[in-house]
Amino acid sequence: MKSFKQHIHSIFWVIAIAAVFSLVACTKQLDQTPQTNISDASFWNTPTDLSLACNYLYSYLPGLGGNDPSGIPAPYQDNYSEVGWGGAANSTSDGSRIAPASSNVWTGYYKLIRAANNIIQHAKGVKGDTVLIHKYVGEARFFRALGYFELVKRFGDVPLITVTLNLNDTSLFAHRTSRQQVLDTVYADLDYASNYCPQPDKQVATEYGRISATAALAFKSRIGLFEGTWDKFHNEGNAAKHLQIAIDASNAIIAGGKHSLYTGAGDSSYYYEFNYLNAATQMNYSYSTNKENILIRLYGQNQTNNISAHTFDRAGGTDGGVTATKAFVDAYLFKDGLPVGVSPYDSTSNQTSTLTIFRNRDPRFGMSFFNKTQTSMSISGVIQYKPGLSYNIRKYYTPLDWLPSTSFVNFNIIRYSEVLLNNAEAKFELNGSVSDADLNATINVIRNRASNNTPSRLPLLSNAFISSNGLDMRTEIRRERSVELAFEGFYYWDILRWKKAETVLPSMMLGQKYFPAEMTSVSGVQFTPDGFIILEQSSKRSFDPKRDYLWPLPTQELALNANLTQNPNW
Repeated sequence: MKSFKQHIHSIFWVIAIAAVFSLVACTKQLDQTPQTNISDASFWNTPTDLSLACNYLYSYLPGLGGNDPSGIPAPYQDNYSEVGWGGAANSTSDGSRIAPASSNVWTGYYKLIRAANNIIQHAKGVKGDTVLIHKYVGEARFFRALGYFELVKRFGDVPLITVTLNLNDTSLFAHRTSRQQVLDTVYADLDYASNYCPQPDKQVATEYGRISATAALAFKSRIGLFEGTWDKFHNEGNAAKHLQIAIDASNAIIAGGKHSLYTGAGDSSYYYEFNYLNAATQMNYSYSTNKENILIRLYGQNQTNNISAHTFDRAGGTDGGVTATKAFVDAYLFKDGLPVGVSPYDSTSNQTSTLTIFRNRDPRFGMSFFNKTQTSMSISGVIQYKPGLSYNIRKYYTPLDWLPSTSFVNFNIIRYSEVLLNNAEAKFELNGSVSDADLNATINVIRNRASNNTPSRLPLLSNAFISSNGLDMRTEIRRERSVELAFEGFYYWDILRWKKAETVLPSMMLGQKYFPAEMTSVSGVQFTPDGFIILEQSSKRSFDPKRDYLWPLPTQELALNANLTQNPNW
């Protein structure tokens, strides 16, 4: 019996089959070419056929390579905000983008939705093990939910299509459906998946990486938090409903006890959560050895077991495709649990070296960014790392993969720490407060992993700590999320749902403080009076709150479907 990895290894063959069932018409991006090359009767017969069809859906998972419809690896999405910098101005970040003629995101996610609809529809006629049939329908419904959530968080109201269309269907020219109605369908899909997909401890080892019951619940908690806070801060919808959904879903995972944070590498566990634990085998991930990962993007093990290797640790990491700005570096706490401008350990204003900012920081700081005491790689081999304009991320980096520019480090799409963060934030936003017991069950579990259970390296968060130090609980909950989930593709979407983008995105983007003796040479660069590199002047940055919180629909779609309307002010 082939393992899931072996099936995914043959994904291009699977895509060739699945493409017959989810072609996109050249004249209509929202789908629909009838199936002609393979008859339904010859394919949709057994649960194995459903499994093969579902394998195609996994090619839409986000990752460290440009695999999903956006083509933008998840860490690069932080470059849409003020905390990430890819070496050039970004039209989403600086407000200069225009409505595109076409959109891979729009087209791609509707292709995913059609493929999922096709599986769901044809499963009704499949004979065999009903447990397996329900399982694969659950996978399809999970991916349909993923497609619709990715569309809603970008475009707002979108056409809701839950059946496979043909060229004569009037739904080809559907109106936009309210985001609330779309999300109700999404929640129903995830409920089905959580009911019929296996629990992670019941999932056979060869199917690690497939959708589990907890993956569906965790994704539901993500969506509930996103929409609940969107509704709350944008004065739309029903914030309490969605926040309660986030709480219930995350509570179920916490109470279920199927997941826990990875602590197998001691005080380096946070670093190895995103890297190989064993360089000899290049494997770090299985449910039996790491219960933190709820859903991952699999890339393989080596060249002979290559699923879809990526180049992120070179192109995105050391080559600076995605780096951190001063704004993000300043978000990290010091070892007393206090932030920049408050902690007596804060030396950001009187740096004497590029190492200064690493001293006395949250331990995750050193596990997330390179410093000059560490080695890096070049074509000629191992070299001493040399700081650049901004802060190169160390997360996901392994020298083993650098020279061949082929990496098999998996991407952790959903992990348990996010579930804990979702729970704490949703409870605070619903109730206006969060108890110490809830903090201990969520954020402090994360802090204990970061400090290796050493509070002198990072204190626990409590209401008394907030009060005695004049801090703000919402700010600290959000800070914890931003730091723990750094460069996993969350921050830009977080500032949109928090309605902070209009405040932070127009700000000047700064890089490192410049120390010529330590850093790569720079030319044509401007500096602040205190010596920080200016990556982009505030005069070149803007964010229109009446326009930019939603993305523009592609203009070709508007031309093809007169019932579609453009988002405001695009």
